[in-house]
Amino acid sequence: MSDVQPVSAARAGKNLLRSASVVGAWTLLSRVIGLVRDIVIAVVFGAGMATDAFFVAFRIPNFFRRIFAEGAFAQAFVPVLADYKTKKTHQEVRELIANTAGLLSLVLCVLTLLAIVFSHQAVWLFAPGFSESSEKMQLAGSMLGWTFPYLPCLALVALCGAVLNTYQHFSMPAFAPVLLNVCMIAAALGLAPLLPQPIMALAWGVLAAGILQLLIQLPALKSKQLLVWPRLNYHHPGVKRIAILMVPAIFGASITQINLLFNSIMASFLGEGSVSWLYYADRLMELPLGVFGVAIGTVLLPKLSQDHVEASPHAFSQTLDWSLRWVLLIGIPAALALVVLSAPIMASLFFYKNFEQQDVLQAARALQAYGPAIAAFMMIKVLAPGFYARQDLKTPVHVGIYAVVMNVVVSLSLIQTLAHVGLAYATSAAALFNAASLGWLLHRKGIWMLSADWWLFLGKMLLAISVMLGMLWCVSPESQFWFHSSMWQRIGYLTLLIVVGGGSYGLMLLLLKISHQVSSRRLI
Repeated sequence: MSDVQPVSAARAGKNLLRSASVVGAWTLLSRVIGLVRDIVIAVVFGAGMATDAFFVAFRIPNFFRRIFAEGAFAQAFVPVLADYKTKKTHQEVRELIANTAGLLSLVLCVLTLLAIVFSHQAVWLFAPGFSESSEKMQLAGSMLGWTFPYLPCLALVALCGAVLNTYQHFSMPAFAPVLLNVCMIAAALGLAPLLPQPIMALAWGVLAAGILQLLIQLPALKSKQLLVWPRLNYHHPGVKRIAILMVPAIFGASITQINLLFNSIMASFLGEGSVSWLYYADRLMELPLGVFGVAIGTVLLPKLSQDHVEASPHAFSQTLDWSLRWVLLIGIPAALALVVLSAPIMASLFFYKNFEQQDVLQAARALQAYGPAIAAFMMIKVLAPGFYARQDLKTPVHVGIYAVVMNVVVSLSLIQTLAHVGLAYATSAAALFNAASLGWLLHRKGIWMLSADWWLFLGKMLLAISVMLGMLWCVSPESQFWFHSSMWQRIGYLTLLIVVGGGSYGLMLLLLKISHQVSSRRLI
């Protein structure tokens, strides 16, 4: 048996990496187009009252989307679906999907109707500082009426994506977010100039994207004979299990979103532009997190759920160990690079027309504060599924409660002196605590067994990172270069820095032969 396990584990690792590469490639395209989208928004609308209003109107449905759709629902639905896929007939799987879709649609449609009717009250809850400006409050409320219907569309998109991912079809769910960015770019450039209130075009673009994202999932479901009409059967045993699991997952799967939402609420009391500065910093932070952290997390949950159903704790631990090494290998250098290159990145991407030097510097300060959390967020994407796959959603909730309390306490402590930057530091502190606690609990419970050569792996990785930072320091220009050079000069030099930093890091990894530690399967 011991001779067979490393082979099967290596094969499983290759399959996971291949699937993660598919998701990561499409996610990378989405993030790149997303950066283009943000550049377009910054150039067309700047960072002021209108963009602050839109970002709040967009964040509200996004908050609920990540809780009910991609958050709690996905974490509760995938383990149950994996169980049905393994132990039940295909028809029983179809019935589970149909009844789950019916109940999910009903709940979120009711929530959407309430949000539209009470849109201004919802804006006040999420950005109470807007009450000082009736124009900002009115504009955000009007846009929320168009952006909130995005939620039920994306909930069904998340359901379709969870089904397809469980059946090892990753490409279409990963491609769908590209449409959001394309629709918003088209709205900003094509529709906005035609409207008396140009920013409203972005809200319409969000709704159009939600509809398109849902429609493109349907052919893939039909090809697997899993396209069904939603039904309502509250007594279906699978739906009951999902509903029970969702109760703690609603909080546990959305800790990050709650912390970011708290930042948005607090930022609404600060000066104009604060919400936008945090938004642009958060978007850049999401780039490595989305490309690799989300990719690993997307393919990891179905695999861990399958390992748990098949009662294979050794494979379960190996999968966690492999995934955690990869996110650290990517997450730590990505976080440090974003901190070091925060101002160059902000200037190269957004320093045009209405986005001024002050906006660049303030957004860069927020990005520096968010930097330490990038690796932590990636780790959470790996560690939390270690509990979800075992249908243990209470443990992440308990950890999450402490993380939220920490975020609130640190935010209130720093906001007076550091303004929006203090809010970003608080988010980083809460994320690091969350990740460390989840990892420690998994190890203490014997779910994740540390590989024997972890210290060797960390030592090699830190040496490679040191070389990367040294090379960046050597070739970086003076800070004023980024504000007095042309657009193409900024982009060209930033590209050079990325190539030098990434190339030196990758070369050191090859020289140190770190691949042996990434694929190690010796457990202690």
